Amino acid sequence: MWKAVSALLPPPSPMGQNSPLSMVSSILLVVGALNWGLVGLGGFLGSNLNVVNLLLGDWPQVEWIVYVLVGLAGVYALVTYKKWMSM
Repeated sequence: MWKAVSALLPPPSPMGQNSPLSMVSSILLVVGALNWGLVGLGGFLGSNLNVVNLLLGDWPQVEWIVYVLVGLAGVYALVTYKKWMSM
């Protein structure tokens, strides 16, 4: 399973390792993308497939924190995109 996850991570840093921030950011981006894909699919099927909401529905503040973290991961990816592509 780790091989599949590591294939989605950004290229290694010049020191030959992924930074922890890059790894967390990549995982959050994948989680966010899958969640939004399921939200869209759920819209067509007439059901709630929002996994974050289904897991954290009783704790809306924690759910919002997850959404903010996914958004920050997207900003991080945008800011570091050029650096990733130049490696």
